[in-house]
Amino acid sequence: MRISTLSIYGNATSQLNTLQSALARTQMQLSTNRRVLTPADDPVASARALEVSQAREMNSQFATNRASAHSSLSMVEGALQNAGNLLLDIQQLTVKAGNGSMLPSDRMALATELEGRLEDLLGVANSTDGAGGYLFSGYMATTQPFNRNATGASYLGDQGQRMLQVGASRNMPLSASGSAVFENNLTGNGTFQTQADKNNIGSAVISSGSVTNRSQAEVAGDYTLTFTVAGTPAVTTYTIVDDATGDAVPGHENQAYGAGKAISFLGRSVDIQGEPGAGDVFTIQQSDKQSVFTTVTDLIAALKAPADGSSGKAALSNKLSTALDNLKQAHDNVLTVQASVGAHMKELDYLDSAGDDLDIQYAATLGDLQDLDVVKAISDFSQQQTTLQAAQMSFKTMSGLSLFNYL
Repeated sequence: MRISTLSIYGNATSQLNTLQSALARTQMQLSTNRRVLTPADDPVASARALEVSQAREMNSQFATNRASAHSSLSMVEGALQNAGNLLLDIQQLTVKAGNGSMLPSDRMALATELEGRLEDLLGVANSTDGAGGYLFSGYMATTQPFNRNATGASYLGDQGQRMLQVGASRNMPLSASGSAVFENNLTGNGTFQTQADKNNIGSAVISSGSVTNRSQAEVAGDYTLTFTVAGTPAVTTYTIVDDATGDAVPGHENQAYGAGKAISFLGRSVDIQGEPGAGDVFTIQQSDKQSVFTTVTDLIAALKAPADGSSGKAALSNKLSTALDNLKQAHDNVLTVQASVGAHMKELDYLDSAGDDLDIQYAATLGDLQDLDVVKAISDFSQQQTTLQAAQMSFKTMSGLSLFNYL
């Protein structure tokens, strides 16, 4: 068989190129420590590696989101802590104001101090996140949530909570609505509220009351307790009327009054101390929602009002009792929201730990799919290098053959 010189050179060049390409590919694998350099090297592994890489990037983004969420929640938690401390301070001042030996000037000084606490509380409610947004304005992050007015403060935000995705299936709130924190406060003992009429003339003071049967108390309506003083010697009786029907509560019509004696009806129990006057009225109503700013504003007004005589002192005591009950409810509400924020921060810690574990799993999976077996690659490289050198030497020898060398 005759072999042309062109065929010899063509075949040799093609073979040398193939061997050199294989050697270069192995050298590239060693330099990158990657087995799969292009999808053509292993289409199945390449597709799977792309999926895992995308999942790992998403996990990394969730970690960034969790760091941002933790920062935001930390600021909210700090603001709530300050609000709780202020409410405790206001409660202490309220208890102090109930001291019967205080002079009008002393109460006026306390009112002035409470005005400062009210401004401080309003400042906490209008806290910012350091980036121009307000913590407690809901979705309206650039709107100042509270403005001071004659009755306390008006809320200008909305009921929304800004959310951030911190996991594949977890969205977490970054803030709390100012309305939920500072306005969503139940009055009285949380089930019903007792109050004295402003026109009362006696020295009676009503307690906050307690719930003896919650299922009854929660569905009961509003009631009015009216005193009657008649006869010689004077006998004080009371009647409890249902405001919705105008009828007296069975068993509580023209009942004899005893100071400090429990008055129980429809799952509720209250007691009244002191001597009520003829026609004195006390209301027992279902708890409603009231802004803490309204509560403090009413408290300041009560301290500034005259408290002369037994009826004036009783009116002040009743107002202080009402304010103290409402302040306790407001403080409990702040603590509830603060506990919720703390729970979210703790959940972020768990999610961070799970995210770190998941990142390790993704890295291990990518290593199995893409990483190079270095020992095998070095062995292949040495073999390919030897083969290429042998091919080059044999081609050199073959190409140097000529009959003219033997003439």
